[in-house]
Amino acid sequence: MKFIHLTDTHVIGGDRTLYGGDPAQRLGLAVDSINREHSDAAFTVVTGDLTHWGDADAYAAFEAQISRLAMPLVLMVGNHDVTEAFSATFPDAPRDEAGFVQSTRQTPQGTCLFLDTHQPGTHAGHYCATRRAWLARQLNQTSGPLLMFMHHPPFATGIAAMDAIMMQDHAVFWDVIEPHKHRIRHLFFGHVHRAMWGNWRGISWSCMRGLNHQVALDLTPGMTSIPGDLGAPAYGVALVDEDCVTVHLHEFASTAPRFTLDAPDGGDSAAYALSMQHDGYAFP
Repeated sequence: MKFIHLTDTHVIGGDRTLYGGDPAQRLGLAVDSINREHSDAAFTVVTGDLTHWGDADAYAAFEAQISRLAMPLVLMVGNHDVTEAFSATFPDAPRDEAGFVQSTRQTPQGTCLFLDTHQPGTHAGHYCATRRAWLARQLNQTSGPLLMFMHHPPFATGIAAMDAIMMQDHAVFWDVIEPHKHRIRHLFFGHVHRAMWGNWRGISWSCMRGLNHQVALDLTPGMTSIPGDLGAPAYGVALVDEDCVTVHLHEFASTAPRFTLDAPDGGDSAAYALSMQHDGYAFP
């Protein structure tokens, strides 16, 4: 099974740029790339922060691009989203009985759990008792492997300013999932705007880059400001089978030269590699 992990698109309305980038344009390029290169994917999931300010114009601009995807779509909310405006644009998006934007999806490789960690009035993640009860029911009513998706990570990643706004009630969240941790094959999230992979208490996880702006690597303890840059946008391509979960980072807008690593027609591989030139491309 293949699926696409897209996150933190941060679209804004109007003919404006955000931190010098154009988030709607970058989203459009991502959609073009997914349709062209990964039309066989089972679905695309966007793990929150669809917009930057959560206004109706921004959701309209987001919808104009994301609606072009030629595959099923799962939309989630993050700290920059506004659930009411999101629901006005996407009234058919699944929500639980309490109105939270969370749902499940059955796949040949297990049950996907899409969690809502958004709390109005704060950029920090929360997963309240009502949401935890919903999750507990899903875990108890299903069997077999699980793939879990959320916006906020439930653990620190080493970037102090982002760790301050991770999921705040992570301890009680862990209490819910701990009896089922052997079933959770992978945890996918966004929020941190970096490509990262790791393991949390025995659960493998990955975070994907945002589309408009990234969080720069700065591990200074106690840092209160979020370091940013306009690094290359990317999305994740996940491949899941019975034995393995593989997540590829795809820098879909990269202008770096592409070439084969083997000399064509069985030629001299050393001469081929040493003679290659890329006019007009500046390497760092």
